[in-house]
Amino acid sequence: MFSFNKRYFFFAVFLFLIEVLIALYLHDKLIRPYIGDLLVVILIYAFVKSFLNIRPLPLAIGVLLFSYMVETLQYFHIVEKIGLSHSRLAVVVIGNSFSWSDIIAYTVGIAFVLLVEVFLPKFRNNRLPKNNCE
Repeated sequence: MFSFNKRYFFFAVFLFLIEVLIALYLHDKLIRPYIGDLLVVILIYAFVKSFLNIRPLPLAIGVLLFSYMVETLQYFHIVEKIGLSHSRLAVVVIGNSFSWSDIIAYTVGIAFVLLVEVFLPKFRNNRLPKNNCE
């Protein structure tokens, strides 16, 4: 189950750097609120996949449920309830406001992961010409 995958790890680091740049420098109405949330589930998926050899579907479902849970905690203002509202890091990591658009962005992000990890390879393999030289 445990196996280090450099490709997923470096992809996760790359996505993390993009997320940091988005958080620090973009204050728009499209990329930061929507693309950032879409990328964060891909980041979490790639990070976990870099250390654990888990099939794509169960991992994608787990990441999506985790994301939904964090968003639900935002609905209940968990950062304030546990006394971390003064911590910028806690507010950025956990968040401070529930949004249905975040739920949609997480779902689209995981759908993209599944498309790349599960469906595209099957489609590509089915379209390859058969070698008749056996």
